[in-house]
Amino acid sequence: MAHQEISPAILYWGTPVVLISTTNPDGTTNLGPMSSAFWLGHGCMLGLDASSQTTQNILRTKQCVLNLASDNMADAVNALARTTGTDPVPEGKVPRGYRFVKDKFGHAGLTPHASQVVACQGIKECPVIMEAELVVSHKMYQGRAVEGLVLAIEVRILRVSIHDDLRLEGYRNRVDADRWKPMIMMFCDLYGLRPGKLGHSKLAEVEEEMYRPLMETTGEVDDISSDAGMDDGAEHVIGLVASNNQ
Repeated sequence: MAHQEISPAILYWGTPVVLISTTNPDGTTNLGPMSSAFWLGHGCMLGLDASSQTTQNILRTKQCVLNLASDNMADAVNALARTTGTDPVPEGKVPRGYRFVKDKFGHAGLTPHASQVVACQGIKECPVIMEAELVVSHKMYQGRAVEGLVLAIEVRILRVSIHDDLRLEGYRNRVDADRWKPMIMMFCDLYGLRPGKLGHSKLAEVEEEMYRPLMETTGEVDDISSDAGMDDGAEHVIGLVASNNQ
């Protein structure tokens, strides 16, 4: 089959959905869904909106909990989508229908899970819970108009806990990969390992072209190959980056 050149506004080819728990300044827990994450050994890189409550909490407390959503948690993930722990709602998020939610657990029907080595709580319903500490953060898109809009945050995994049915029989520290059914974000829609979408995705309601400013390389947004026009690229993309982290 022949290849055709295209210019996608986003390159979300498929990564696990992570619900990040962090501690707010008042001691309450914030939950932020995202999917820009990958692991090497016991390290994890997170791509996060620099202005989000999740990011600010991580930078302040140096801690977080990474809760991996399974493919039966679409309702909870959608409940958290387009909510923010920042009050008032950041100006860039208002046009996209974001709203402030103080109690993210109650709003999404989720249950707090006590952590052992970090202060912030995990999520009981998530089959995989990883307690982590901040290692370092880096500004992304250096030398461009959107420099620093997104941070690449490296965290070290300190403790891993899983639902009992995910443990590989006969082993203390191995996961039964046949039983692990992660939720995957692909091009803003929710999938699992089985064919087809898991259902409706609230994040997919956002026009995909609004992510295009992250592609620019010269300080000017090049919209020649886009499917929709843009006004102020950097302003439009604030709050959308890194798959809806809040």
